Amino acid sequence: MKIIKVDHIGVAVNSIESSLKFFAGTLGLKLEGQETVAEQKVTTAFMPVGDTEVELLQSTAPDGPIAGFIEKKGEGVQHIAFLVDNIEAALKELEAKGIRLIDKVPRMGAGGKKIAFVHPKDTYGVLVELCQKA
Repeated sequence: MKIIKVDHIGVAVNSIESSLKFFAGTLGLKLEGQETVAEQKVTTAFMPVGDTEVELLQSTAPDGPIAGFIEKKGEGVQHIAFLVDNIEAALKELEAKGIRLIDKVPRMGAGGKKIAFVHPKDTYGVLVELCQKA
């Protein structure tokens, strides 16, 4: 598996609009755009920082994964995403090493990227996302 870079850091928020007051207003990050991924019950907002991004995640439904995360842990860092050269091969390699996967098959995520999550019980409590440009 070849990890190219940290692609983005996902931050779960109750309100993208409200959180932009800090990330864009105070820090001066530039909002690149917003996208709703209906399948994942989330709206995302990406802000580039160098060659990585901050991704704000707002649930679009009370039963969405981001709503569940915020209910359990509050707003904050939800995941770290690594850009890989071949997501299918990376998942097979991790599974062969005994690492539990949330997604054994990649799915489409925001920004037109293929994504898959690794179980945080095997990553020291960090939800790890692998992504690949489609």
